[in-house]
Amino acid sequence: MTKPSNFIWYELMTNDPAGAAAFYGAVVGWTIASQGEPTAGGVDYRMIGRSDGGNAGGVLALDADMLAGGARPIWLGYLHVADVDAAVAAITADGGAVQMPAMDIPVGRIAMVTDPQGAPFYIMDPIPPEGGGESDVFSVTEAQHVRWNELSTSDPEAAIAFYKKHFGWGQEGEMDMGEIGAYRFIQRGDVGLGAVMPLMTPAPMWSYYIGVDDIGRAHAAITANGGTITSEPMEVPGGEYAMNGIDPQGASFGLVGPRK
Repeated sequence: MTKPSNFIWYELMTNDPAGAAAFYGAVVGWTIASQGEPTAGGVDYRMIGRSDGGNAGGVLALDADMLAGGARPIWLGYLHVADVDAAVAAITADGGAVQMPAMDIPVGRIAMVTDPQGAPFYIMDPIPPEGGGESDVFSVTEAQHVRWNELSTSDPEAAIAFYKKHFGWGQEGEMDMGEIGAYRFIQRGDVGLGAVMPLMTPAPMWSYYIGVDDIGRAHAAITANGGTITSEPMEVPGGEYAMNGIDPQGASFGLVGPRK
């Protein structure tokens, strides 16, 4: 999943990396480094480790200046593009906005943008790791990976057209949500990435559903470790269960997995 237009990284921005480490360790089973890695500008950045030895993403510590500037705990996804600067120009020409200008970091070139409805995400042209290999932070089936990417937006039709144009995604199939509207599935090639739905959040945003080994165990761990449940487990097609919550620092997240 390292070819252009794929989700290649996920990042938790939080004001308390240690608290997030304890929470997601209990809920998901991840291990988050106790200290940040050296980065440009002295930013505190920590890897999220999976039980299989791979990485699930990273944690960016929000410092006082970032918080004063309006940054808040949130999960953000990275989409691979072949040319960050060209992508920024194309996105802004179609009504998107730049949240963080394009910049080089040791692992590639990145920028933070929003789609025309205001949902933020990163775009990145990564430097391939030594020895090659593809990003596996997204998996349709595996626990401790993000398994589903869900966009809640004020204009689903326009959003779908935007992501089709700029990332080449497809949109096939939908589920009727009654008065709320349609839950429309999105794909990259033959891989189901997630869905686009009418606005159900305070502002347009992407939500990421993390795979867990047992939704009942994870459900109990959320409240036991200071989180808040915003939607109870609901059975989804295929027999697994999905739910939503907010971590102790205020970042919203989703979970999906079997009930054992």
